[in-house]
Amino acid sequence: MLSIRSILVSTLLAGIVAAGTAVTPTPSIAQSVSDSAKSAADDVSKWTRKQWNHAKAKWSKEDAKWTDCNKRANDQKLRGRKSWSFLYDCMTS
Repeated sequence: MLSIRSILVSTLLAGIVAAGTAVTPTPSIAQSVSDSAKSAADDVSKWTRKQWNHAKAKWSKEDAKWTDCNKRANDQKLRGRKSWSFLYDCMTS
């Protein structure tokens, strides 16, 4: 009798959990992409050197813009991760 009751309770709980996850709305792909882009912009100063070098390699293909952004960062005497944030904003605007 006890095992039948436990099976019924387990089945009932599994049904409730399954129904709850089916009703939960999922964010759209566009929203999750824009959220990750926003969080990346906010966290440029926390990027690893590997992430930074990848972005830098991509941006350096845009010669004129990259040169201008680098010159502006140097004029402001930005160094290290402070320059990363500036360059990110400059290259993505």
